[in-house]
Amino acid sequence: MLALTLGLGTGCNKLKARDQLNKGVNSYKSGHYEDAIEHFKNAVALDNNLGVARLYLATAYFQQYVPGVDTPENNRSADLAIEQYQAVLDQPGVKEATKITALKGIASLYFNEKKFEQAKEYHHKVLEVDPSDPETYYSIGVIDWSQTYQPRMTLFNSMGIKPDEQLKDKKACQDLHDKNEPLVDDGIKVLDEAIKLRKDYDDAMAYLNLMYREKAAIDCDDPVQRQVDLKTADDWVEKTMATKRAKAEKQNTQTGIVMDDQGKPQQ
Repeated sequence: MLALTLGLGTGCNKLKARDQLNKGVNSYKSGHYEDAIEHFKNAVALDNNLGVARLYLATAYFQQYVPGVDTPENNRSADLAIEQYQAVLDQPGVKEATKITALKGIASLYFNEKKFEQAKEYHHKVLEVDPSDPETYYSIGVIDWSQTYQPRMTLFNSMGIKPDEQLKDKKACQDLHDKNEPLVDDGIKVLDEAIKLRKDYDDAMAYLNLMYREKAAIDCDDPVQRQVDLKTADDWVEKTMATKRAKAEKQNTQTGIVMDDQGKPQQ
């Protein structure tokens, strides 16, 4: 009798958890994130194994987080989202797609908090699960660029140098080279991989342009290589624009828009 009672109680809780999950989803879709969070928390409390509720709870906390706002309350939302994403990852038998969603969620939050190394760590965890995801290679490339561009601009601003000028102070340039070269090399590598996996990845092409400009910035004693890298950067600008135009033309064709000789839509 006791076992039957316990079984009925467990089954009842599972049904209540599902009900709370459904109510949470409705609130989430309506943009009522605080209400959604309470429903998802209730669902998890009623059924700790309801992984989808944890995933929704993490995502709802994520929606409460505002990038660039450094307040205890806002940072708390990020921490709670990461905590719930991690709880999803810690559950036994988590599905691959769910694992990737949780890993990407953590990586994105760390990136928005400018915790670049942690963000990169979780993007690499995504690649361990799915090594053929072009967006993850792209995301790592964006982080590499952020980690090279920001210290370079801090240095250039302190020395009164314009962004596109050459750094002529040999010691300062060598120091910057030693710090940024591994990141530049990695950035070019992962962005190349993103484009191999997605041939028309114009965002990755745009960042390759930026990465080659960072490479040119640390060609300290090699003006010839600097010009080569700047030319490569310009080439990637052209490839980016050509790819965007090709996408636009394809979209216009699919939607039935007819262009005239000047590339304008005909009436």
